[in-house]
Amino acid sequence: MLFANFNQDFTCISVGTKKGYSITNCDPFGRVYTKNDGARGIVEMLFCTSLIALVGAADQPSSSPRKLQIVNTKRQSMICELLFPSSILAVKLNRKTLVIVLETEIYIYDISNMKLLHVIETAKNPDAIVALSPSSDPSYLAYPHPIPSPTSPLSAPPPSTRSPSSPPPQPGDALIFDTRTLSVVNVVQAHKTPIALLSINSTGTMLATCSTKGTVIRVFSLPGAEKLYQFRRGMQGARIHSITFNTMGSLMAVSSATDTVHIFKLSGKGANGNGPSKASQSSPAPSVDSQSGGGALEGGYEAFIDGKKKSGVSQSIKRRSMHLTRNIAGSVGGYLPNTLTELWEPSRDFAYLKLPTSGVRCMVALSGTMPQVMVISSEGYFYSYNIDLENGGECSLMKQYSLLDSNEDGTSPE
Repeated sequence: MLFANFNQDFTCISVGTKKGYSITNCDPFGRVYTKNDGARGIVEMLFCTSLIALVGAADQPSSSPRKLQIVNTKRQSMICELLFPSSILAVKLNRKTLVIVLETEIYIYDISNMKLLHVIETAKNPDAIVALSPSSDPSYLAYPHPIPSPTSPLSAPPPSTRSPSSPPPQPGDALIFDTRTLSVVNVVQAHKTPIALLSINSTGTMLATCSTKGTVIRVFSLPGAEKLYQFRRGMQGARIHSITFNTMGSLMAVSSATDTVHIFKLSGKGANGNGPSKASQSSPAPSVDSQSGGGALEGGYEAFIDGKKKSGVSQSIKRRSMHLTRNIAGSVGGYLPNTLTELWEPSRDFAYLKLPTSGVRCMVALSGTMPQVMVISSEGYFYSYNIDLENGGECSLMKQYSLLDSNEDGTSPE
């Protein structure tokens, strides 16, 4: 198995193998589509529609990892093909936007006509750390903040000209990009160490982040970038494989390189806008109009940097409680420390489950109709666990199926 992932509402699973690709329904479990047309390294669905985005995983031109194919499985037709300058590392979709992630670039397309809307230049991103909101309104894209090198034109100014209250961008910062207005709307000061994974909930109102340490998961509001929740996965570091919200925004599941999947309970205050959580109360109110995008920086991060150069503003982004103001394009918002929230002990998990095998890469999802956790393993298995929503604790294994045919292997991709 070269690829496996849930669709945006966790009702189907797309699988890529050395032979081709398949679509499997989660409940009731069953294969609904199969096509053996060459190795597939990426197979992404658009909800439960017949639109599929395919990327090859072989040296042959027909299965090139640089080629994107958009197909209609119902009509058995090719909608379009696009060839990129380097290997495609990830594909993200919602009902209005298609995002293609390369190592140093992100391409944004209008999915209705496949028109290229914008290209974002990024720092090297070999792990394709990008999140696109499943919702199309609002539609936010989150990716790691580019950290300039000493010789880069984006480098910070000399210490003598830099304000002591405006430290340079940190490896744990993430940029929030509005794919409708094609502009940066905020910066999330998530971690002190590099970001390892980003995930946005179904309504585009919350962003979950983790660093390469993998011990703490943080949840921020969108687009305000206020810290809503902080959870501890464990004391020992581990690589995080997936972070998923349920459709209601009341639960969050996290899988890692360990054999434990953690489920965290959200209060719902941050998810539904019914008032700030304790964490957000210590942060200033966002200065960006989330509806009109009035504080947005047109053209993305590159325009943000150019605007600051032209206006003579310091070239480094202020990290602490930074908000992009609506009145001064390309300037930096107020600087207020957020030390109180940093002192809190992160909350522990509400429930958890133990996988049959450890050390395998797993993708996790939360059912939108049942109190269940669904897991895909790189070995080619699908697991369904039941959650006790009243008492939490260890989840019980309910079902186990194979995603592969008997003549296909379930080895993990390199």
